[in-house]
Formats: sequence, C-alpha cells, structure tokens
Amino acid sequence: MFAAGIVAFFAFDLEQYFSLEFIKSQQAELDRWYRANPALTIAVYFAIYVAVTGLSLPGATVMTLVGGALFGVVVGTIVVSFASSVGATISFLASRFLFRDVVRRRFGDRLKAIDAGVAKDGAFYLFVLRLLPPIPFFAINLAMGLVPIRTWTFYWVSQVGMLAGTIVYVNAGTQIARIENVKGLLSPGLIFAFAALGVLPFVARRCIDALQARKVYANWKKPARFDRNLVVIGAGSAGLVAAYIAAAVKAKVTLIEKHRMGGDCLNFGCVPSKALIRSAKLLAHVKRSKEFGIRSASADFDFAEIMERVQRVIAAIQPHDSVERYTGLGVECIAGTAKITSPWSVEVATAEGAKTLTTRSIVIAAGGRPFVPSIPGIDDVGYVTSDTLWGIRTLPPRLLVLGGGPIGCELAQCFARFGSQVTQVEMLPRLMVREDPEISAMVLERFRAEGIDVRVDHKARRFVLENGEKVLYAESGGREVRIAFDVMLCAVGRVANTAGYGLEELGISPTKAGTVEVNEFLATRYPNIYACGDVAGPYQFTHTASHTAWYASVNSLFGPFKRFRADFSVIPWCTFTEPEVARVGLNETEARAKGVAYEVTTYGIDDLDRAIVDSEAHGVVKVLTVPGKDRILGATIVGEHAGEVIAEFVTAMKHGIGLNKILGTIHIYPTLTEANKYAAGNWKRAHAPARALKWLEWYHGWMRG
Repeated sequence: MFAAGIVAFFAFDLEQYFSLEFIKSQQAELDRWYRANPALTIAVYFAIYVAVTGLSLPGATVMTLVGGALFGVVVGTIVVSFASSVGATISFLASRFLFRDVVRRRFGDRLKAIDAGVAKDGAFYLFVLRLLPPIPFFAINLAMGLVPIRTWTFYWVSQVGMLAGTIVYVNAGTQIARIENVKGLLSPGLIFAFAALGVLPFVARRCIDALQARKVYANWKKPARFDRNLVVIGAGSAGLVAAYIAAAVKAKVTLIEKHRMGGDCLNFGCVPSKALIRSAKLLAHVKRSKEFGIRSASADFDFAEIMERVQRVIAAIQPHDSVERYTGLGVECIAGTAKITSPWSVEVATAEGAKTLTTRSIVIAAGGRPFVPSIPGIDDVGYVTSDTLWGIRTLPPRLLVLGGGPIGCELAQCFARFGSQVTQVEMLPRLMVREDPEISAMVLERFRAEGIDVRVDHKARRFVLENGEKVLYAESGGREVRIAFDVMLCAVGRVANTAGYGLEELGISPTKAGTVEVNEFLATRYPNIYACGDVAGPYQFTHTASHTAWYASVNSLFGPFKRFRADFSVIPWCTFTEPEVARVGLNETEARAKGVAYEVTTYGIDDLDRAIVDSEAHGVVKVLTVPGKDRILGATIVGEHAGEVIAEFVTAMKHGIGLNKILGTIHIYPTLTEANKYAAGNWKRAHAPARALKWLEWYHGWMRG
C-alpha cells in the first residue's frame, strides 16, 4: 500500500496539484469552501498533509504555505504541526518496517556506534535535526526509522522540534495569500516572512548551541566576571601560537608551561633531530668524497661534541620561544602545573604556591610524549626515547631501534653514519608504512646500502639480560630471532597527553586514538574549552600544531560571533632521511583504501640535471590527479631537499592550481624544483590530443608542399 501510494502519485501526475501556482489560482474557491465547511476543510487538509508526509512525497513545504494562506497563523500552525508530526511518524514506522532489517543485515557492525549514541542521546539528536530546516525532514523520518528510538519519543520530539519552522513557514503562507499583484512581492510583511525563512537556520543553530551548552554546564557555576580572556595550557608549538594570536588581538592571555618553553619541537624533536641529521649528513658526504672528484677525505669527530652542538643549536633558537619574548608580546607566562577545576577556572601549582585563574576560554595544548609498549623485560634492559636521547654523550656500539616510522628511520640513519652498528626492528612488512610500497623500498635500499640491519616483519616479544648482555627476542615467520644490543631507542610512536590536568573531572574523555575529543571547530564538549596540536590530532607535526592553534585561539575568542572549521584538506609532511620523503594529499595506498579514482604520473629524478650535478641523481616525483584532468589529488617526492621541493604542490593544491599551470610556470635552471615541471610535462604528454596532433602532422606535411 505504501509503495502503491507513491507510484500513484507520480503515475497520475498528482504533483501538479501541489504547486504554489495551482494553489494560488484556486485560492478564492478554497477560501469560500473553508468558510462554508471549516471542520471538513481542516479534516481533508489534515488527511492530505498526513498522506504527503507519510509517503515522503514532494509538496510538504507548499502544503505548509497553503495552511498559512487558508487558515491563518494560529489555526494553520496547530493543524500543520499535528499533521506533519503524524505523517512523519507514519513515514518513520514505514521505514522501520520496510528497510531496517535489510540495512541491519548489511551494515550492522557500522551502525553500532550510531546505535550507542541514539540510545544515550537519541531525543536530543532528533531535536537538533528538527531545528535545521536545510536538512530534509523526510530524510530524517526515514533515517530515524533505522535506529533504535522509541516511536512515542520520535513523535513528541518531532512535534516540539518542528514547531519553530512550522510557525515561520505558516506565517510566510499568510503573507503570500495577501499578494494581489507584482507590487505585493515588495510588501514589508512578505519580505519579513522570507527573511525569517533565511534566518531560521542560523537561529536554530544558535538554539542548538545554547541547549548543548546548558546541558554540559548544568553542574557548574559560572563566575560573574573573569580575570582573563584566555588561558593556554602548554607552551609548545600549538600553545605558543595560540597565545601569540590572543595577545595580537589585545586579549588578556596567560600561558602555562610546566617544563620548557618551546615544548617537544624545540627541546626534543624537530630542532635537535635536524641538527643531528646535519652533522651525520656531513660525515656521509665525507665518505662519498670520490664521487665529487676528491681523492680522499676524512673527518675526526667526537660524538659528545656533536651532541653538544645539538644543545647549542637549541640554545640559539630558544629566544624565539622564550618567556622574555612572549612577555614582551603581552602574554603572561607562568611556570607551573595547570589543572582545570571548572570550565572557567584553572589552578596553577608554582614554586611560590598555588593560585586559581578565572578565564572566559581555555585552550589545551598539552602536546604528546613517546609511547613505550609494555613488552616483557623492557624496563629491565632500559631504553631511551626521542625525548631522553639527547642526554647521552657516548656513541652506542650496537644500537637497537624499535620502530620503522619517521622518528625511528631518521635516527637509525644518523647513528649508523656516526658509526654505530644499527639494527632496526619493525613489526610491519615495511618501513614508513604510511607511504606507498615503492617509496618505502627506496628508503630501505638506501638504509641497507649504508649498513643498517633492517628487520621488517619482526615483532618484539621479550627483552632479557643474558650474562650481562641486553637481548631482544623477536618473532618473524613463526621463528624466534635473537638480537643483541647495547642501547635501545624506542621509537614506536607518540601519544597525546590527556591525563593529569583535569579532563577526567570535567568528563572530557579521550578518543579511541587517545587524543582529546574535539568537534570541527576544535571545541571539546564544553563550548569554551578548545584543544589543538598533538593533544587533539589528527596529525602530529609542528606545522599542523601551529595550524590548529589558529582555529582554537580565534574560535575561543570570537566564537559567539563567528567560528571557523579547521581545514585539514592540504597537510604536507616530510621524513628527513636521506633520501628525504615528502608528501601532501593522497598517495596510491590511501586513494585505493578510500575508493578514490586517480591517475599516476611520475618523473625520475635520476634524469634531472641539477640532481646529476649534485651527485644526488636518485628519487622520484609521483603525482596523483583526477582521471582525465590536471587537478592534483596528492604528490610524493623522494630525493634531495624533497621537503622544500614539495612546497610547489602544497601551494597548487591549496589554491586549486593544476599541472597545466605548473608546466606553464618558469622554473630556474638548474634547480631541483624543475622536477615538478617535468612531472607536469609527463602528464601533459600522456594527455596529448592524438586526433589534433594527427591533423597537425597532415597540415605541416601539406605546408611543405
């Protein structure tokens, strides 16, 4: 019967009777009929409205406008409100009866998370959807029929949730009914009615935000006034940028750091590792002296002096992130341990004692730390991480690197170049698993050529001390492998710092990835508490920490007026091994996993003049584009200075520049960035217009006579 009603509607072209033009032409007759038979008219209208919405047919909006034109605001609102709710419930029940079992059988596992959310807050979710007119109500009716929400709950929430939109549309109908000629289109009443339609989604959004805020703030007392506009917890890359922006717009901001200003990047990550890589690369070049026409060359070094240079580099950059600089910018800097005690207060434990700060907004930028897996015996043999490595001054004779990600790869190559016997253990089938297989293979080939013993497909099972020797027993291919070492570097990833500063007490739970849960604006469940950088994810890079800090700080300060969704559409990164591996956007592995159609264009850097001149003729530029078009989906570059060369593709993707325009851009000769132009040229050749070229060949032959 349900299907027959839909078929009949379209088969007999009943849609024409639900157009505004038809109703307007019949307005006088309808008015006369209503005055003569008010109860019958309401009953017929009610039945038709229920049928239209119950069958999910087009015309509900016109029917609402007609209700306003025919019955006026008060009666029209009452009739439409109940008719729409009853019809929606019928559509809801039809969806549940016809489609739920089929959908459940096919997508049951994927719906578990949705079911859990509906079971907990289903009424609230439905109410939110009903307040947003841009979302088609028939789609909501059908979708809610697939989830475990009670019928009565669906009905009364729909009744209440649709009321605001019903009033606005019914009022618009009353204004349309008064139009007698074209001039009536400019009547104040009609202009106001349609203005209300346009404003309704924004008002609804604000209402939803207010409801959510009221719900989460219910158990907290808001201070009458605030000492500060913003408190930032953590002075790493994200926290520094957030505080800088707040001070720049003249907000009163306090920055709290319990350890070192500059965070991981300055003190333990990017800066020291790149300083170490630079020294290691110099040694590698000395060993390659014959490639550059130098008969012999050698270098005498002390590992402790290299590590001291690393500290000097940190010290040289420290003023950029110092208390003195940020105090001069207008930021109050406090050295201490922060704890959020309410949505508007932060307690700080300092050397002088504890004090409480009240603030309108909070930005959490607590960063991350190295992850250490709970492998039996790991504490007995001891280990260093990317945080504690910088304290050693003696070169390990035998270094075990646990992990084949960016950190493990960069440091494994460094220590091998200094002279350590390096064994790198990775449980997955290849290094740098986020890159395409052939990219990983290029790095692996270089590592093995430099003497690194790379063990992929090796899962660490236990660490033991055997006769004073440190040993890892790993499993590979069903057999146990023994690996002896002197120092172990644990580099299996990093985790967000989500504990110890009050999130648990506020009910802010970590995600499955271990980060602070935030929405698209980087707000937590509390609209005035934001998170950015490594603690929020989804990327753990210094440049993305700075990127997200802008959104967190601006939204926290100006959220009541305007908020910005964090944009992760174009995120570049680079692993600073030799060769460097830089990427932006999709690679083949991700494109296949996401079902994205693509074409691949490559250019071998071994053909590039500048790479040949520099004796660095190795690597590749690999670009993914939309099939048949030059729009870039992603690019990977392997080679010398790939981290710099990739910038052209980052700019192109951010601003919608295709390969044709890269090809048409003058590149300085000889430079490594010419590789990008040649890759674009390869794409162009692959998409040359064969038919046009054939005609041109004929034309030139004809011109020769």
